[in-house]
Amino acid sequence: MRRFLRKYCRFLSPLQNSRRAGAVIKPLLPSGEAPAHELPTRLTRWLDRPASREVIPLLPSESFRWLEHDYPSEIARWNFHREYEIHLIRKGTGSYIIGDEIGPFAPGHVAMIGAGLPHDWMSDLEPGEIILGRDAVVQFDGDWLSRCIGVMPELSGITELLNQSQLGIIFGGETALEAAREIEQIGRTAGAKRMSHLFALLWVLSSSPGNEKMFVTREWFAAAEGSEARLAVEAGLSYIFENLSSRIRMSEAARRAHMSEPSFSKYFKRASGLTFSDTVKKLRIANACRLLEMTTISISSVCAEVGYSNLANFNRQFLAEAGMTPRDYRQLDASERPSSNTPRLGLHTSALREGTRG
Repeated sequence: MRRFLRKYCRFLSPLQNSRRAGAVIKPLLPSGEAPAHELPTRLTRWLDRPASREVIPLLPSESFRWLEHDYPSEIARWNFHREYEIHLIRKGTGSYIIGDEIGPFAPGHVAMIGAGLPHDWMSDLEPGEIILGRDAVVQFDGDWLSRCIGVMPELSGITELLNQSQLGIIFGGETALEAAREIEQIGRTAGAKRMSHLFALLWVLSSSPGNEKMFVTREWFAAAEGSEARLAVEAGLSYIFENLSSRIRMSEAARRAHMSEPSFSKYFKRASGLTFSDTVKKLRIANACRLLEMTTISISSVCAEVGYSNLANFNRQFLAEAGMTPRDYRQLDASERPSSNTPRLGLHTSALREGTRG
């Protein structure tokens, strides 16, 4: 975690003392000295919810969506959707969860989230505190952008960015500064001017140097997979997130995908690289890490919240994924908690990979 924080500070250093839309953009990271404090009741209630599938509405006059919102907010929750998302944090510090990786964020944080990749940003709040205008968000459909690329070959360089975003990408340095400016301009403009800022934003992110971006997690499923594989993953993830704290049956996920169990199992593993049961287990442990880090509820309550009926089994599964017990995980402060011990889907090597491979 120390290594991650050093890299994150270096990424955000150009943001120091800058101002945008009245908000101070300054790399303030959460303190590693204090243990997790109790969150307000409303926020704790949202944290306890499993992730949900978000449906992204568009107006007839829109090709993509831009929005801003406060925190806490009903739309600021652990969720996933088929659209790609570019997310700017304007104010506050806290923790993100992207896929099943947890890390810190600060003002000026810019992230790109691939289609179907679960995500959430949880701010450190005092009781009753509300952060106005914390988030500015751009969301667009991958099929729509593919059609744009088909008729405008100048956009072809964006394809690699879309593929990389399935890992979740955090941007820093000048890339984050330029991206934040374009995100804000999208919100202030309309028509062709607005569209030009979206394409400028995508160009900024796609041309980011390797030392100004980090890949966060593993690829949850390949965007290029066929419709059957995508259907299996979307149906499977929707069902898992709706029932993360209760019993989950693959037969029900297959029914929702209108497939036989063998077909569902084949397509799900082909697209995600994991069996359905392994995905359930790893998502439950990721949710447990989130609750252990962000709330003070008892470990037995965490066990029940993430769908385990047996505390001993929960402890074994957590130890296998995180390399430590839930109690030990909670007792570590942010500076001591090693990112390599954060549970992730099937990978026990570091999930934070520098962007030099891109």
